[in-house]
Amino acid sequence: MSLNLLAAYDGQLRTDVETAHALAVSSMGPLRLAVFPGGRGFVSYADLDGAGAARAAELVDAALEHFRGIAGITSVEWKTRGHDHAPGLHDALITRGFVPEDTESIMIGEAALLAEEVAVPDGVELRRARTEAEVLAMEEMQGTVFEDLHWRARAEMTLQRIRSDDTVELWIAVADGAVISAGRLEPVAATDFAGLWGGATIASWRGRGIYRALTAQRARSALARGKRYLHSDSTEFSRPILERAGLIRVSTTTPYVWTPEAD
Repeated sequence: MSLNLLAAYDGQLRTDVETAHALAVSSMGPLRLAVFPGGRGFVSYADLDGAGAARAAELVDAALEHFRGIAGITSVEWKTRGHDHAPGLHDALITRGFVPEDTESIMIGEAALLAEEVAVPDGVELRRARTEAEVLAMEEMQGTVFEDLHWRARAEMTLQRIRSDDTVELWIAVADGAVISAGRLEPVAATDFAGLWGGATIASWRGRGIYRALTAQRARSALARGKRYLHSDSTEFSRPILERAGLIRVSTTTPYVWTPEAD
């Protein structure tokens, strides 16, 4: 089962899908090089065409040269997967100034397994965030949880995104007029997948089933849109919740991030 899910992931969710909303995309051998709003560079690929250590180093050098030539680049993320055959890639990235961030689990499963009704505490309401005020409140809460000082800039990007793409769904849990939990559903066009992203809950409300209920609601929406699978890059906090719901850890992903200061 997990091998079938991993094959679906590799076949449907890499390269073009990952860069669909980029401002600019270039191909360089097996690499896909993208620029997103805010000067964020991004590197992905379906595979490295059997590259050995020397070729991996050449690809990293070429990617960096590409992004150094673009004005306004603030960072570059090289997205690795644990199941890829990439000898020497870690060392090549590290020696060129890339810094590995936390490894996350690639979780995949049937949306139907998550779509059951989940009770929430009295006084908690689940609903889609549709207004600018709701989106800002959601992003501020997530900024607090993730200690993101730039949450307002991300909020503006989120508002721009939902204005141009009505398939993206922002779901929030509200208590006493405040957003206490939130998550995003992103159906992936021309695939069997929808993504679960941005899951966060205020610390004082954790352990009460609210995140699980938001996940179930997003699963129901995914099914209504004709999506069979849900996927997520999960932290160690959210992974057990998704596992209990029936998602499977098929691999891992580790972002390596370079900033101009690394030069």
